[in-house]
Amino acid sequence: MKKLLLILCTILLFISQNTAFSQVKIFNEENKFGIKDENDTVIVKPEYNKIIRLEDNAFIVQKKSKFGIIDTKGNILVPAKYRHAERVLGKYVKLGNYGDFGLYDSKGFALIPPVYDSLDLLFGGMILTYKDYKYGISDFNGKIILDNKFEDIYMPKPNIMRIQYNGQWYEIEQVSAQTLTLPDDVKAVTASPDYKVSSLVVNTGVVSGYSVLTFTDYLIKLFSSISPAHEDTIDQLMLSQGAETVSILIKLTWLPKYPFYYARNYYNYVRNPNNGPLTVVRKNLWNKIKRTD
Repeated sequence: MKKLLLILCTILLFISQNTAFSQVKIFNEENKFGIKDENDTVIVKPEYNKIIRLEDNAFIVQKKSKFGIIDTKGNILVPAKYRHAERVLGKYVKLGNYGDFGLYDSKGFALIPPVYDSLDLLFGGMILTYKDYKYGISDFNGKIILDNKFEDIYMPKPNIMRIQYNGQWYEIEQVSAQTLTLPDDVKAVTASPDYKVSSLVVNTGVVSGYSVLTFTDYLIKLFSSISPAHEDTIDQLMLSQGAETVSILIKLTWLPKYPFYYARNYYNYVRNPNNGPLTVVRKNLWNKIKRTD
C-alpha cells in the first residue's frame, strides 16, 4: 500500500511539474525547431537549431551558434548571444562567451552576474567562480562567499575544501556534516566547533634560491601549458554544440575553430601567474624576503 501511494505521489508530482510543457510541443521543419500549442498553433517559428527544456517553464535555444533562453510562450528571456550553454541541476543554465559567464534561472534572471571567466559546480550548493586568474565562491543566489583572490580552490571530498592563498594551502573540514556548507560570514568558521581549519605542508622538492629561475624553467611552463590548453579547447568546442552534447567525433564543424580556441587558451595558461613550475618557488622566495624585512 505504501509503495502504491509513493508511485501515485511521484506521478502527480511529475504531472504538476510538466503542466506548462503539456500545453506546448516542439516541432521540426527543415531541420529547424519551433514550438506549437495544444491546438497546433505555431507559437515560435522554426528558427532554432536546438530547443532544450529548462525546468518547467522555459527552454534553452540555439540560434546558429549562439544560445539563449525563451519561455513556453516564445518570449525571449535571455537573447541568443552566448556560444556556450550548460544545464546545471536541471533548472539552471550556465551561459557565456569568454570572460562573461553567468548563471541563469528558468525565468532568465542572472543569479550570478555574467562577469566570470568560468563557473563550476561545487558540493554544498556552492559555485566556484574564476576571474582574472583568481578563484572565489558564490552561492546559487549570487551571494559572494569568498572573493576572487585565491590561487586555487578544490574539494577532494564533499565535506573538505582546500584553498591556496599567497602560496600557502589551507584545509577546511566540516566535521559535523558529510557535505561542506560555508556560512555567509566565513570568519565564523575558525570559531565554530563544526569546522576544522588547518594549514597544509606541501612537499615541493628540495629546490630553493634564485638558481632555479632558469630559462629552462620558463620553457617548462610554456610546454606544460600545451595539455591543459588542449583539454580546455576540446571542452569549449563540445560545449558549443549545446547542453545536450553531441560527440565531436561525428560533429566535425569544430575543426576549423580549433586553432583559434587553442591559441587563446594557451596564451592564458602561459600568462596565468598562478600556475606552472615557478609558482611555488616564487612564493617561497617572496615569503623569505618578507621575513627578512
